[in-house]
Amino acid sequence: MTPALRSGIVAAVAALIADQASKLWLLFVLDIGHRGAVSVTPFLDLVLAWNTGISYGWFQTDSPVAAAILLAIKAVAVVLLAIWMARSHSRMATIGLGLIIGGAIGNAIDRFVYGAVMDFALFHVQFAGKTYSWYVFNLADVAIVVGVIALLYDSFLGTSAAKAP
Repeated sequence: MTPALRSGIVAAVAALIADQASKLWLLFVLDIGHRGAVSVTPFLDLVLAWNTGISYGWFQTDSPVAAAILLAIKAVAVVLLAIWMARSHSRMATIGLGLIIGGAIGNAIDRFVYGAVMDFALFHVQFAGKTYSWYVFNLADVAIVVGVIALLYDSFLGTSAAKAP
């Protein structure tokens, strides 16, 4: 196993553990389902939101068939990403792929266990008497976004990109 691949596997496992541990703590220790929203800072609340759709809540459905299809698509995507990660020669790309894989598996576990993905972080700002907020998300989502940013960085600014004609 190459050091780059090892780094990608560590990133995937770390993202998965952080995601699942945060969700379990919020559900069973903080009991956010009964407690309701918890203000952490003036711009961050912890809330409980169940996402039965895909990214950003698109294609919301309560259908078990649709949930099974989403799980199957996610499984295929994880396998393809793992193949890409195993073939990657760039540590940055491998870590990025590992983060995406760990985040995808974390959200897939939610969908399998609960029938929906648990989201909990809500950023918001007050401006001109109105409250503006971002989508509710979780640590798996953060890992996926950071992984995509790492892949983009590696593609456009990494050492392989710098050597390209």
